[in-house]
Amino acid sequence: MTRSWRLFFFGWLIIAIGVLTAHLVQTSGGVSVKEVRYSTDDGRTISALLYTPKMATATSPAPGILAVHGYINSREVQSGFAIEFARRGYVVLTPDQTGHGYSDAPAFANGFGGPASLAYLRSLEIVDLDNIGLEGHSMGGWAVLAAAAALPEGYRSMVLEGSSTGAPFAMDGTPDWPRNLAVVFSKFDEFSSVMWGVDRASDINESPKLRALFNSVDQIKEGKIYGDTAAGTARVLYQPAVTHPGDHISPVAIGHAIDWFAETLDGGMRLQSDSQIWVWKEAGTLAALIGFVILLMGTFQILLETPYFSRLKTKTPSGAFERRTPGWWTTAAISMILPVSTFYLFFKWAEALFPASALLPQTITTQIVFWAVLNGGIAALIGLTSRPSVETRKHDVIAAVLIAIPTVAMGYVAVWLAGTIFHIDFRFWFIGVKVLNFAQAQIAVIYALPLGVYFILASRALHQGLSLLGDSRWAQYASNAAIMAGGFAIFLGAQYLALFSTGKLLTPSEPLNTIIMLQFVPLMLIVSLLGTFAYRRTASYIPGAAINTLFVTWYIVAGQATQFAGS
Repeated sequence: MTRSWRLFFFGWLIIAIGVLTAHLVQTSGGVSVKEVRYSTDDGRTISALLYTPKMATATSPAPGILAVHGYINSREVQSGFAIEFARRGYVVLTPDQTGHGYSDAPAFANGFGGPASLAYLRSLEIVDLDNIGLEGHSMGGWAVLAAAAALPEGYRSMVLEGSSTGAPFAMDGTPDWPRNLAVVFSKFDEFSSVMWGVDRASDINESPKLRALFNSVDQIKEGKIYGDTAAGTARVLYQPAVTHPGDHISPVAIGHAIDWFAETLDGGMRLQSDSQIWVWKEAGTLAALIGFVILLMGTFQILLETPYFSRLKTKTPSGAFERRTPGWWTTAAISMILPVSTFYLFFKWAEALFPASALLPQTITTQIVFWAVLNGGIAALIGLTSRPSVETRKHDVIAAVLIAIPTVAMGYVAVWLAGTIFHIDFRFWFIGVKVLNFAQAQIAVIYALPLGVYFILASRALHQGLSLLGDSRWAQYASNAAIMAGGFAIFLGAQYLALFSTGKLLTPSEPLNTIIMLQFVPLMLIVSLLGTFAYRRTASYIPGAAINTLFVTWYIVAGQATQFAGS
């Protein structure tokens, strides 16, 4: 029992270190962070985090910044910007857009939540109403543009990170609207065609749309300020050498936003823009995410020592192959290639067949589930799941499913504690695990069943169709990780090699789905680790499939946008 508890306590230790590190970073210099809620004009609730520097008081108000995340993200993704703004003396409000995080659905409603958020920021007596900045990434840029349109006198300057004025979701920009604008559009942004009408992000300075915004007939020069700050017509373009989602973890992209607000707002502290500490918060939440996975493993191992679940234990996992034969390599290659080769196609089919509805309210989640179920079905049809399996008695099957509930519940408790006490989730970049609200929990029930079908089929194919007799522990973990995540990693490597060398993805019409695919590498890595850990201790693919069903359903639903509002 002592050995069984070690992994459990080690997971908690890593989580504690990570969470405390993240907390100390985001409250550095006496900044306080709290959750706030307010309403749109039609009564939808917006949830946000408010970062307040200690010097901001009713008698000495500080400049304020509204910082809004992009599509299928949440307020925590903006923490790098928020931390750096707040430690420079700005009051920072980072809302969940409508239909995202803990804000009421549907997504895209009420100007993405931007106007209500700016109104709330302006209602705070600790905010200097003459010095308010707006910053938004991607669709968050359209949220702050909606706020600027609704309250044209309510802000002083703006930063659009990986975003644009005009179509598809914002008012057209002009030489004098929005006020004092910095456009931070990375050289390898995947959305250059959508945002600025150019095939390559590096060519944005030639965009007619951008030239009209800057009131220039010539190419826009990066770093040159056009217009006049005092008149509210200042314009500047910055192009850090990162991708669209890379803006969130780019000291350069964050630094440009810092510099622009220092230039256009009064009252902030003049810390150098390259003096940034947010990366340590990112390291802390990454550590917490790693600890979370270890905690699930430790919890599972402890449960196997209890009288009811001990029946699942075995020290002799089965193997479908004695060695890695040509047949094994062929099956492994198919298992790697099939999920990637069907990704874009099945996502398009799902989008066409299943628009957001009361039954399936999250568009991206529906696409993922559709892709998963079809891949599971194809795997079964071509025989990837047909190899002989170990006989499992009925009551053992029940135990194998039930053990997943307390296993995942322990991880949920850890995430809940971190969020409730410290306003921190477990994440790296835009890959995060956060608590479900009540509406999301109801949605998760809908998607769990089809995802469960997928994980049963995928886990059977992996752990009993491709397992080797006598395979070493590390060989088995590495092999399964490569099969589950390797195809995505290789394809994305090719995608981004093309982007960095030519300025365009191999699939330039699929920027959103390519960015969604990025999450599949760490997600499938975690799935393979949890599944392999459970299989090595039970010789059954069912416990790992059940654990991954609960975890992945939770992860996806909590992190996606809800496009259909329930009654």
